[in-house]
Amino acid sequence: MKNVTDRTSNPFGLRPPFDRTAPDARTAVFGYGDANADFHLIGDHPGAHGGKRSGIPFTDTDAGLAIQDIFRDLEFVSGPTDEPRFENLFGSYIHMCCLPDGHQPTQREYDDLERFFDAELRAINAHILLPVGTAATDHILETYTTQRRRFDLETDDLHAREIRGRGFMVVPIREPDEWESGDRERLVERLEAILASDYRQTKGVATTVG
Repeated sequence: MKNVTDRTSNPFGLRPPFDRTAPDARTAVFGYGDANADFHLIGDHPGAHGGKRSGIPFTDTDAGLAIQDIFRDLEFVSGPTDEPRFENLFGSYIHMCCLPDGHQPTQREYDDLERFFDAELRAINAHILLPVGTAATDHILETYTTQRRRFDLETDDLHAREIRGRGFMVVPIREPDEWESGDRERLVERLEAILASDYRQTKGVATTVG
């Protein structure tokens, strides 16, 4: 079932009740891209992976642009870096609201926004979930797989690894500023292999909003 919407940013009209920004600052960086995407790229928050200026996930910051560059090479992304076009790709954050520069969301702030992220993830209903960094990977493995206890998030073993979830395939991505030699290539090779496979068979069960 396809989503019928012509909205690229915040296609489902989410309105999270959270604002800790200055009056003239952006309040949130909403999910962005193809609402019928097979690949869902999931970051931490706007201060970590960008968008406080552009309003688009994975822009503005070095980390965000490094991730965007991977998907540009694989032809998921085209157009200007600060206003990219996503094809078969949706990008969003587990904590979409903006915070003052230098602030990290507290656990309570993550929890306050979790239901909005979950509703969007289930509405997109992608086949492949791509969490970036420790916070996003921890949340995705804990919430959408039964395998969180098997993994140590402090190692690089999860980077570009395929993990079966509850109706999703999860491929964690290490924080770009922690990449070592070969990490970028490993991720590109993994994504190329998935694209060459019948990856749509990875969905074992249907998921719905609710």
